[in-house]
Amino acid sequence: MIKLFKGAGIGCFLVMFFCQNIGLAQEKKQETKAFPFIFPKEKPNRPLSASMERNYDMYAAPRPEHNDFFTRFKYTELKGFDNNNGDGTITRRDPSKVIFENGKYYVWYTKRDTPLPPRGAAKSTDVIPSADWDLCDIWYATSTDGFTWKEEGVAIKRPAKPNVGWRSVSTTDILKWKGKFYLYYQGFMETSGKRGDDCPVTVSYADSPDGPWTATHKLVIPNGAKGEWDQYSIHDPYPLVHNGKIYMYYKSDFDGNPNLIRMQGLAIADDPLGPFKKHPLNPVIAGGHETTLFPYKTGIAALVIKDGNEHYTVQYAEDGVNFHIKSIVGLMPVAAGPFVPDAFTDTKDGKGITWGLSHFNWVNGPDRVHAILTRFDCDLSQEIDDPVMKKTGIYHAPDVHYRQGLNLRQRERIAKMNQKLLEGAGK
Repeated sequence: MIKLFKGAGIGCFLVMFFCQNIGLAQEKKQETKAFPFIFPKEKPNRPLSASMERNYDMYAAPRPEHNDFFTRFKYTELKGFDNNNGDGTITRRDPSKVIFENGKYYVWYTKRDTPLPPRGAAKSTDVIPSADWDLCDIWYATSTDGFTWKEEGVAIKRPAKPNVGWRSVSTTDILKWKGKFYLYYQGFMETSGKRGDDCPVTVSYADSPDGPWTATHKLVIPNGAKGEWDQYSIHDPYPLVHNGKIYMYYKSDFDGNPNLIRMQGLAIADDPLGPFKKHPLNPVIAGGHETTLFPYKTGIAALVIKDGNEHYTVQYAEDGVNFHIKSIVGLMPVAAGPFVPDAFTDTKDGKGITWGLSHFNWVNGPDRVHAILTRFDCDLSQEIDDPVMKKTGIYHAPDVHYRQGLNLRQRERIAKMNQKLLEGAGK
């Protein structure tokens, strides 16, 4: 028997009863309905797996071809650089950002030209390098098309001992500020490998990108205090102009238990010669082997190269500090120095990047270690839309994979495991 509320008629009750059951049926049908075949561009209002939640919430778009921060990288061999037939005596590595001045492109880079290739710290001398970046000077080159380059000569020569960088100067980057040019670089005070890579950042300045450059012989960003993450190294200085100030991103190596980990920090100054104040949230990027950043829209984008949990990602920070993963990419350029037209304009609408220079580390036979510069192209720009750069499939020839083969110790471990299984099967 159905009991009615006082004042309610049987008709009203039946309407309520049927409406309630129809609603429950529709809700149940919605719960069991499969994810739609036509992929929603916006996050659908339905239960989603953790992976699908990330797909809509973490990345700039749910499909890579619509994601401003996703790209493939294409590489082109450069003309104009001689490497002595790859014998390891000449290296060019760690290119700066590319800038356009005087009707041509400029790039600065680490160059080593020594009688022998690197031989390790124990065998190094005043003329024999310990590492690929030992006994180096900073050179520069110019180009009108970005493919063929003219090597112009030395920009920053190693100073006399005991000045900062007397052993080697390397890993430079460029800043233009109020009509003057500033080159920041690492200055080695000892042979690389004897006590880590303790090489503070110093700076030289000039009125023209062609120099002459005046060295300050002063430290720009000091190492951290004992026990701090950057107590031993400040590497890869990378300046941008943001919010009317100089944002200097840098990398440090720390921990070493069992291996070093690499992360990136930020120091900010009102003047190119400092003082630079380290950000209290450092490290601001939890990974990356080199620093490569550029203005994008109202914030800063970063290529997180090689190291860390978030390696091979493109990240973005609206404030230049709190970076978030926006895409995962492949074949990311090593030590990328992009062409960033608005790196120093304090733009509030960064256009992004389409090309730059990077390097390949090349072990051309035993004891012939060196690096060569290369060009990369990409679509991380508001100004182009290249569908080819948005394809996700990257295929390598078999020999590329085979070169990543097992070492002798790994083969021995596998042989022992196989032997143990065989012995157990015979019992």
